[in-house]
Amino acid sequence: MTSHATEHSHGHDGHDHGHGETEGHGSFKGYMTGFIVSVILTAIPFWLVMADVLSSPTATALAVMLLAVVQIVVHMVYFLHMNSKSEGGWTMLALIFTIVIVAIAISGSLWVMYHLNTNMMPAMTEGMMKTMP
Repeated sequence: MTSHATEHSHGHDGHDHGHGETEGHGSFKGYMTGFIVSVILTAIPFWLVMADVLSSPTATALAVMLLAVVQIVVHMVYFLHMNSKSEGGWTMLALIFTIVIVAIAISGSLWVMYHLNTNMMPAMTEGMMKTMP
């Protein structure tokens, strides 16, 4: 009888699973907030490009990339429920790892596209520059 009483006082397996906490599990309000923020973060880059809001194409590209990174973080927080408190901080480590990988992928892609643009057809760009007044 003492083992039965001990079993009920600590839960079925002796661990507290935090069933009273709603932080780790998504709520309808949390999912809708994440969805609305994601839609806004998707619409802003389309508006920036289609309405030619920023004068420089470089500034537009940087703004689009910044909004993409923010959207990745929004997805990780609202849909993957990553924060510094859950899983003993391992989800925060996963967030940092994801940000590093995204930074490497974006910078590598920009580096490749830049060098392809400058080195792919130098004769064609030189010919175009000579014909311009």
